[in-house]
Amino acid sequence: MEKSTMAQPKGTVVLAYSGGLDTSCILVWLKEQGYDVIAYLANIGQKEDFEAARKKALALGAKKVYIEDVSREFVESFIWPAVQANALYEDRYLLGTALARPCIARGLVGIAQQERAAYIAHGATGKGNDQVRFELSCYALCPKIKVVAPWRLPEFYQRFPGRRELMDYAKKHGIPVPVTPQTPWSMDENLMHISYEAGILENPKNQAPPGLYTKTCDPAKSPDTPDVLEIKFERGVPVKVTNTGDGATRSSALELFVYLNDIAGKHGVGRIDIVENRFVGMKSRGIYETPAGTILYHAHLDIEAFTMDREVRKIKQGLSLKFSELVYNGFWHSPECEFLRECIGRSQEPVVGTVRLSVFKGHVYILGRESPRSLYNEELVSMNVQGDYEPADATGFININSLRLKEYHRLQSKVTVKQDE
Repeated sequence: MEKSTMAQPKGTVVLAYSGGLDTSCILVWLKEQGYDVIAYLANIGQKEDFEAARKKALALGAKKVYIEDVSREFVESFIWPAVQANALYEDRYLLGTALARPCIARGLVGIAQQERAAYIAHGATGKGNDQVRFELSCYALCPKIKVVAPWRLPEFYQRFPGRRELMDYAKKHGIPVPVTPQTPWSMDENLMHISYEAGILENPKNQAPPGLYTKTCDPAKSPDTPDVLEIKFERGVPVKVTNTGDGATRSSALELFVYLNDIAGKHGVGRIDIVENRFVGMKSRGIYETPAGTILYHAHLDIEAFTMDREVRKIKQGLSLKFSELVYNGFWHSPECEFLRECIGRSQEPVVGTVRLSVFKGHVYILGRESPRSLYNEELVSMNVQGDYEPADATGFININSLRLKEYHRLQSKVTVKQDE
C-alpha cells in the first residue's frame, strides 16, 4: 500500500496467526490501521506447512514471524491434567479446543512481553467461546496487555460481512487465496482433536457428510481385528503404552499421545456429534474427533475406580465437573482453576497401575487391570470365602438404613389418609 494512505503509527501488535485467509486479511488490515505486526504461529499438532505460513506472513508485511512448537507442553501441562480430572463438558465433550487456547495464549503473551508489544490480536469470532478463552488467559498472564479483536470491531465486520468480501480484499492486497474449494463448514485442529462447525452443520438435523472426518476412519470400514493395548499410569498420568500384538511401546508424553491417536484413528474411535451450550449464552452444534483422548478417558476412569477411595472419588467427581466448566469457559488461568488442579492432582497419588484394553470398531473395551495400590480385596469380596466379613452384620446395616425409609413412608401414608377423609 502507499505510505500516504497508512494510518498513524499505533505500536506493535502480536497476532495469533494461522496462515489461513481470515488471519492473513487481519494481518494486512492491522498494518492499514498503523500497527507493526508480529505474527505468532503455535504448532500445537495441527497439519500445517509452517514454513509456507512463515513466508506468507513475511510477504504480507509482518515485521517478524515466530513459529513455536508447543505440542509437548500442550500434552504435559494441559492434556494430562484433563486426563487426571476425567474432564468432560456436559457429559460428552473432551475439551480439545478449550484446552489448546490457554496454551496458545501463553505463547502469545510470552512473545508480546519479549517484544515489548502493547497489543495482541486474534481472529476469533464475536459469537464464540474462543474470544473469551484467549482474552481471559491473556489478561490473567499480562494484566496490562490490550487486545485487538477485529471480528468485534464494527469497522472490520461491517466491511467484511461475508467470505466474498474477504476474498475481494485478499485479491486486492495480494493475499494468496485458497485454490481448493472451501469445505461448507469450519474446522479447528490440534494434537488432541479436530472440531467441525458452522456452514451446513448449523442445522442440527443435518447428518455429517461422509467425507467430513479426517482423524478417524469410518468404524464400519475399520480393521476386523482389534488392537490390544496396555496403558501404565503413575499419579493418574499415562507413562507407557504397549501394544500386546506387535510389542510396540511408547513412553514419552508426546510420542505416547501421537501413537494412541494413530491406533484410535485406525479403529474409528473418538467421534461425537453434539449440541452444546456456549459460555456466551447460545447453543451450538459441534462435531469432534478426539481419538487418543477417548482411549485415555476410559483407561483412566478404570484405573481410578480401582485405586481410589469411594468417598474421595465422589468429591473428586464434583471437582472434575467444575474444572471442566471452568476450562470450557476460558478460566484456565484463574485462581479457582489452579486450586482445582492442585486438589485433583493430590487425589491422583494412588492412581497407579496398568489397564488392558481393546480398541475395535469405534469402541474402547476394558479387558482387565492391575495395581500395587489397588483397594480391591479378592478374598473379602469372594462369594466362596468369608474372610473378615460377617454376613450376619449386614442385617443390622440394612435395618439402620431402612429406618429413615420406613418413617418417611409411614408418615406419608398418614397424610394420604387424612387427605382422603
